[in-house]
Amino acid sequence: MSDVTWPYGTFLQRLGPPVRAALLELGVRRRVPPGQIVIHEGVRESHLVLLEEGLTKVTATLPDGRAALLALRVGGDLVGEMSALNDRPRSASVTTCGPATYRVIQPDRFKMFLKEHPDAALELAAMVSDRLRWSNRRRIDFTSYPVKIRVARVVAELCRTHGRQVRDGVVIDVRLTQPELASICGAAETSIQKALRELRTEGLVDTDYRRITVRDLPRLRRMGELEAGED
Repeated sequence: MSDVTWPYGTFLQRLGPPVRAALLELGVRRRVPPGQIVIHEGVRESHLVLLEEGLTKVTATLPDGRAALLALRVGGDLVGEMSALNDRPRSASVTTCGPATYRVIQPDRFKMFLKEHPDAALELAAMVSDRLRWSNRRRIDFTSYPVKIRVARVVAELCRTHGRQVRDGVVIDVRLTQPELASICGAAETSIQKALRELRTEGLVDTDYRRITVRDLPRLRRMGELEAGED
């Protein structure tokens, strides 16, 4: 898979070609159907999952039993690194949204890989830092912005990470339910429905069954008070 262009910000994209090739040689490749849980929340296990193809959702169980969507991960992303490095139970589950291919890497092999490739260890630290920054930004959004602006910010970010340019806008290639969007935005589902309705009325987005198309991304970014590169 040396000729693959990995999505920006993923762990494989951060690595140079020789280091990337060395990492891809680790572990056992698996192909799974949609709806497969590849990492189970609360389980004490320490292998890592290196995604090669497909989209996954990272979720955690709330006290009332509902699942909160924490993040989306795509081909090139590494998941499960926290338990691999600190030997603690999984803090979240990772579930495939469609057919997916990934490699299962045992922690001892990954730790040896990091020792042999110090640059990869630095990139791992940078990746974890970026994820923490994203989580912190969501917490700040919850307290600083009304729901409509939170939705604009999240949708603009999804355009960057999962958007596909079409003739009249950007289609977000992630099928999210409104409860999932609500969990990312930290809002009630009814508030999300109202915000999306207002964004549609203003000509910023169109919504179909579990799909969002952004019609005017620059104006959506301005509404979300996002500066260049902030999302």
